Amino acid sequence: MPFMPFYWDPTIILIFIGLAISGFASMYVQSTYSKYSGVKSKRGYTASDVCREILNVSQLQNVRLEGIRGNLTDHYNSQDNVLRLSDTTRNSTSVAAIGVAAHEAGHAMQDRDNYGPLRLRSALVPVTNFGQTAAFPILLLGLFMGGSDILINIGLLLFSLTLLFQLVTLPVEFDASRRAIRVLEEQNLLTQEELPQAKKVLNAAALTYVTAAIASFLSVLRLFLLFGGGRRRR
Repeated sequence: MPFMPFYWDPTIILIFIGLAISGFASMYVQSTYSKYSGVKSKRGYTASDVCREILNVSQLQNVRLEGIRGNLTDHYNSQDNVLRLSDTTRNSTSVAAIGVAAHEAGHAMQDRDNYGPLRLRSALVPVTNFGQTAAFPILLLGLFMGGSDILINIGLLLFSLTLLFQLVTLPVEFDASRRAIRVLEEQNLLTQEELPQAKKVLNAAALTYVTAAIASFLSVLRLFLLFGGGRRRR
């Protein structure tokens, strides 16, 4: 059957490697966040206080600050001009929570500055979503039609859009963390002892984006090994 390599081909090991890397990163993030969630900032500010202060000094008073349910569901929404902090973040005075809140404020600053990679990532969202939905149906259709080069190549390219999105995400996230640490120091919102701790939290969070890109690359590599460059099995 033409679709059997998806399940039985030895290249499935690439998927397992990606899952293992992602699992390790997730555990590391949780461990790091838990560690510094227990470290209370000496300044006594809540993450919400810090976030609002960063937005104000960054001339972003028009950005609304709201709460959202969940754990680490914090995010900035440029379309609604709102920054949402999760239940576990907004009222916490921990170094970890303050670092997370400052990171999201970093995204608001990127939006203010028309940061190129952020604009590119936003533009890629609908295209990537379409690619995730359409890639496998088109790829399978190409296989069922006797190995149609055109359909298979289209399917592979659509699947590769996820990797492109992950790669564009990397500079966006690293830059937001860089902005966060800089403004935390400039505004004296954390002590000199606490700044490296907040940086460790943000570096751990950034690791998840790196591993997501690696896992996506391995998935794309697997499909190209199976069906690209004349190696298709019919």
